[in-house]
Amino acid sequence: MPNLVEKSFRVRLYPIQKQEVWFSKTFGCSRWAYNHFLAQRIEVYQTEKRTLNYNQCSAILTGLKEAPETKRLAEVDKFALQNSLKDLDAAFVNFFEGRAGFPKFKSKRKAKQSYKTNFTNDNIRIDRERRLLRLPKVGWVKYAHDGREIPGSIVNVTVTRTPSGKYFASILCQVAVEELPLADKETGIDMGLKKFVILSSGEVVENPRYYVKAQKKLARLQRALSKKKKGSKNREKVRLKAAWQHEKVANQRRTFSTSSPKGWWSRTKSSAWRICG
Repeated sequence: MPNLVEKSFRVRLYPIQKQEVWFSKTFGCSRWAYNHFLAQRIEVYQTEKRTLNYNQCSAILTGLKEAPETKRLAEVDKFALQNSLKDLDAAFVNFFEGRAGFPKFKSKRKAKQSYKTNFTNDNIRIDRERRLLRLPKVGWVKYAHDGREIPGSIVNVTVTRTPSGKYFASILCQVAVEELPLADKETGIDMGLKKFVILSSGEVVENPRYYVKAQKKLARLQRALSKKKKGSKNREKVRLKAAWQHEKVANQRRTFSTSSPKGWWSRTKSSAWRICG
């Protein structure tokens, strides 16, 4: 009997200029909401020795959308702002339970440019024939991916802009999968940097040559970037090259890591992982 699981599909977006403006506005409002309510929660704790939860922050956010000085918040996708509050709430939970440090403010320059929107009332659609993705407030956006079918029902979509200016959407879907038959042995898996994977059976999976070569080029670009004067045009050129190379390395590792392990599961009953950074 098939099981329902959540699976993410990453596609590249090709927005027109008007849609890029909407994305930028949503990124900015999501970041503002996170920082504003982080400051609010700190202030309330310092003055009243209590904390604000997600529901209280959400109620305050509704009022801010009606205020003249913050009415821009009402123009963007409401789920993007709500998910920022949920991310902040999760950050505090992780802090109080000792799993992470105290939440930090997000910088406009250094913060990851992304927002998440939720599926409800058919507000997100995929036109697979024309390769179009419809997003709330943004409309239909062209996309491209590796040709795999995007099955199941949509749960949410996370839109991201990389440092090199590319746009991606991670589409989380609920899909039905058949349960694989169990093998008769267990395997320990050690992931590292020099060796991609070392199995407890003694099998070693090397990093591919193209990945090692790309890493060396990235290291050269990062050294060159550190020597450039801040604010100069030459530094910006090298920064963009380094950003492109960083994405290339990440994509190569992602592709290799998702394609290589497929053969392990067919001969493994269970596995234990150790990841070395």
